Amino acid sequence: MTAEGFLEGRRLQLARGVLLQCIMGGYPPARFYGSDDGDLALVAEPTQIHRLPWSDEPRALAICDADELSGESSPLSTRGQLKKVIARYAERGLAPVVATELEFFVFAPNPDPTQAFRPPVGLDGRREDGQSAFSVSSNNGLRPFFSEVYKCMAALGLPRDTFMHEMGVSQFEINLLHGDPLLLADQTFLFKHLLKEVALKHGLTVVCMAKPLAHTPGSSMHIHQSVVEIGSGRNVFSDASGEATAMFRHFIGGQQAAMADFTALFAPNVNSYQRLCHPYASPNNACWSHDNRAAGLRIPASSPVARRVENRLPGADANPYLALAASLAAGLHGIEQELEPSEAIQGEFVVPDNLALPCTLHAALERLKRSHLARELFGPEFIEGYIASKTMELTSFFDEITPWERRVLAAQA
Repeated sequence: MTAEGFLEGRRLQLARGVLLQCIMGGYPPARFYGSDDGDLALVAEPTQIHRLPWSDEPRALAICDADELSGESSPLSTRGQLKKVIARYAERGLAPVVATELEFFVFAPNPDPTQAFRPPVGLDGRREDGQSAFSVSSNNGLRPFFSEVYKCMAALGLPRDTFMHEMGVSQFEINLLHGDPLLLADQTFLFKHLLKEVALKHGLTVVCMAKPLAHTPGSSMHIHQSVVEIGSGRNVFSDASGEATAMFRHFIGGQQAAMADFTALFAPNVNSYQRLCHPYASPNNACWSHDNRAAGLRIPASSPVARRVENRLPGADANPYLALAASLAAGLHGIEQELEPSEAIQGEFVVPDNLALPCTLHAALERLKRSHLARELFGPEFIEGYIASKTMELTSFFDEITPWERRVLAAQA
């Protein structure tokens, strides 16, 4: 839209079906978004209109809500779904507080998708070989890129907590400061967009796939969650003496009860399960533990005021609005139903059958199809449309034969 049109308040409309567009560009049958495929109104969030600092020509981006023309939020909008979850907390006098940790890879350009990704050539003329995890000098080879990333974050008002090199080759992590879930979802979305745009300027490729490299850790989007009392700001997970409360237990219980049903919302792509089937620090389970990274739900070591639950299931490929909505809705479900969690696990452990999660996209979608809880919390229109779109993507994947199949199976009798 032109700046003049935007400033005049001209309404921007969008076909309803676009919210169910699959990643290859196609659409499920029209019955999933209304046979007329009527319009939605894109309503800009006033606090999320940004001049794009990496653009050479003046350009701006506005994060919008997708609303029905009658005025209510579209049930197909993931941002709208997150707003509804936050409103349900507010009805109980509560406000969730979250932080996201996003991991990503920085690669050289990859014009041939049949070839593996490679780390870029750094300022020293060499490609990283995987020995820089948590190194204080690990960013130096990509200093011009990261310098512009930091400047663009400041220009967009994205406060960063910590930035570090992760375990993978040319893999990095940013921790965004905790705050309101809608704000954090907006910031996570903006940061991923920023990364890709700045990378292109520097002749690089940023990849937020869950598992872009074999034999290498994948990329997560861990979600840290706490709940405070509106008005006082008191963390309701800790009592006056600093001990864990019943609400803390119920929140964990809700997460455990919903994680298997919601796995397809946290791990939305075929590649998501490549990360989860190699479970080092990428746990595919609904166990919980105090400071054990093998558990899907980890309670980080902290003071009582910062007591929180870390959901370690989502990958970097997850939709931040949907992942936050699903995780927080699960916790609130536990609070409302006063669900008790399993016993905490520590050290090495075997995942009980009742806390195991789907390990393929097909299995996760089948579980989501059977979930009454998902339909109750997100509405049948959203869940059925999401399943239809993701089923198209899965079918497209199965329409291709992989190099592994040609290499390993072609010679079999």
